[in-house]
Amino acid sequence: MESHLSIEEAAQRTGLTAHTLRYYERVGLIAPVPRAPGGQRRYAAADMAWIEFLLRLRTTNMPIAKVQAFAQLRSAGNATVTDRRQMLELHLADVLAHIETMQQSVHALQDKIKHYRELEKEGLTHGKRKSLPARTGKTPGNRR
Repeated sequence: MESHLSIEEAAQRTGLTAHTLRYYERVGLIAPVPRAPGGQRRYAAADMAWIEFLLRLRTTNMPIAKVQAFAQLRSAGNATVTDRRQMLELHLADVLAHIETMQQSVHALQDKIKHYRELEKEGLTHGKRKSLPARTGKTPGNRR
């Protein structure tokens, strides 16, 4: 028999709040979750797996509108498998391009840090800084 989680348990496992889980259901990111006789949501393993995938899409900065479109395709069934695959392939290309851009930025930062360390070793930073003039609170238009 499959165990089902309450909304609090699902929130704890996913790191989301109960409010966010309700919101995801309301906007169509999650299919309506089955309810216990008392009306409490009961999340099955399949629900949890889908939420985990949604979190992966969120981590990759997929816009909410695209996540909603993906969720709608998913709810339409196997006839949309090709569309879903293509959507994920396009998103993956965007993610990989972003990673490449970030890697370039990492290298630029590392180079700049290395440059500053070399300047520090050469002693070019000691006693060579000019102090900024003290602020008087007066500006050219504020003279008395």
